[in-house]
Amino acid sequence: MGGRPGGPPSAAGETARQLVKFTFLKIDPAWRLLAKDAREAAKREFCDAVDGFGNRMLIGSYSLIGIRGDADILLWQVGERLEDFQALATAIFSTGLGPYLQTPYAYLSMTRRSIYKTPDLTAEPEHRLRVSPGTAKYLFVYPFVKTRAWYALDKDARQEMMTEHITVGRKYPSVKLNTTYSYGIDDQEFVVSFETDNPTDFLDLVMELRDSKASAYTLRDTPAFTCIALPLPGTLDSIGAPGDAIGAGERSGNGSAATGSASRGEWTRVARLSEVQDGGAHVVYFSGEQVALFNVAGVVYAIDNRCTHANGPLSEGDVVEGCVTCPWHSSQFDIASGRPLQAPAQKPVRTYRVSLDGDAIFLATAEAEAAAT
Repeated sequence: MGGRPGGPPSAAGETARQLVKFTFLKIDPAWRLLAKDAREAAKREFCDAVDGFGNRMLIGSYSLIGIRGDADILLWQVGERLEDFQALATAIFSTGLGPYLQTPYAYLSMTRRSIYKTPDLTAEPEHRLRVSPGTAKYLFVYPFVKTRAWYALDKDARQEMMTEHITVGRKYPSVKLNTTYSYGIDDQEFVVSFETDNPTDFLDLVMELRDSKASAYTLRDTPAFTCIALPLPGTLDSIGAPGDAIGAGERSGNGSAATGSASRGEWTRVARLSEVQDGGAHVVYFSGEQVALFNVAGVVYAIDNRCTHANGPLSEGDVVEGCVTCPWHSSQFDIASGRPLQAPAQKPVRTYRVSLDGDAIFLATAEAEAAAT
């Protein structure tokens, strides 16, 4: 994941809008026939190229291997300038992996305030103008176009249908919606993306929305992409090739990927201590779960990243005196025990055993935890 551009406020003092790019890449099968050393060198070069843009934009990486046949990788980019998207693409295609890459789909959009009010008649919150990719395990993306008949309706009629639409969405708090706009800058009118740790909830949400009145005014909402969030090295490793014995997310480079370690037996390396600054947090994937690592005066704590109330990202919360506050609804948890300290959360979050070996952070596997009890 790249850095977080602050985005200067506009002249009117409002939060600046962002440009958003969804770039889907397809790997030429000939890539898998290259020697392993050549492939590994090209992967490192690709990661270095992407990391080089971390001070210009947010970049989320996702794998579609085994899920969709016409795209293998998604780079979700959020920035301030079109030129940065172009420069990143040039850097990527200039790497050793570049000659084996195609771009079957690419969608450009921008954040902006919705013209519709929420069911409680309040304006859309300011944070809708800022997109932060990578807060959930799964991402669902598709371009979206309304019929011309929709725009012929008066605003009150559209507001009524959108109120129904928003009310249905609120029934699924585990699904976070990002709506971005493409009018005039790309073929579609919107690009919608949904982040969640629960694909079942997303499927049920979409089915229920099909019954809403606004659905009748949908002209196109395909192709639809199901993506799995992985650190960039793990995303590239998911491509696979003859002779590769490791799985996605197990390769060390570039920071966040969990790295299996035979020398530690029942423990799994997940990150470097240098990646978790004192007083800061870092998200990794471990045993299929999103885990937040917290560094408090050199002591590392590991808990499930999702608040048990509404799946808020605890890694983005403030930590004070060993307590983390969920940024969504202010639930609080003890980061050592996972115990809820403040409502609305009632259930504890899972904790993990942590071991440090030099700069390496290890988490205990389920087998190690069971053996220790």
